[in-house]
Amino acid sequence: MRHGYTNSTFGDGALVVKCFEGPDAARRLRAESRHLRRMRGKLPVPRLQQVSATSVTTRFVEGAHGQDLMEDGHARQVLAECGRLLSRVHALGVVHGDFGPHNLLLDPATFEAVALLDWEWAHTGDPVEDLAWCEWIVREHHSAHVAALDHFFTAYGSAVPSWEARHAAMLARCRELLDFSARWEPGGDGEKLWLARVETTAAWSS
Repeated sequence: MRHGYTNSTFGDGALVVKCFEGPDAARRLRAESRHLRRMRGKLPVPRLQQVSATSVTTRFVEGAHGQDLMEDGHARQVLAECGRLLSRVHALGVVHGDFGPHNLLLDPATFEAVALLDWEWAHTGDPVEDLAWCEWIVREHHSAHVAALDHFFTAYGSAVPSWEARHAAMLARCRELLDFSARWEPGGDGEKLWLARVETTAAWSS
């Protein structure tokens, strides 16, 4: 399916099957299934249908992808909804671990979130991790819309960590993904990509 990056994901319009690949696949699968069960009825998440030793199957959710909506000229609306939803996530005492418009489906008419996807990295942690990663996604993949991040932070509604704290969290996550890629395929394209992204992110000044 489009917008899937780490794992193999496919669907038929009724169900979506996510097959976990790479390092720590079993642990990430357990985290995904556990959090989908825990968040059902509290947050907009896909309904868990089946869990196997290597995959998670959920019901298909109809919605527009956050990244597509941003590139269609709706960055302010998408990022404002990201802020509102992330506030709800953190109120439940969990860090999503890969939060941003790339893991959000929205109603294209109202821009209300209909599904927050990919819970495999969810854990107990510092909220700055999610705040910084959403910002990183925008800076790295949607640089024309960096100014719209103000709508994200305003909608989140709580004090925003300093740039220094956010920048440090971005770098820490990039280095984690560099390590992940190196363990999966030492010297491969993934490791080279994340090495370049670490260097790019380190050079950001604000």
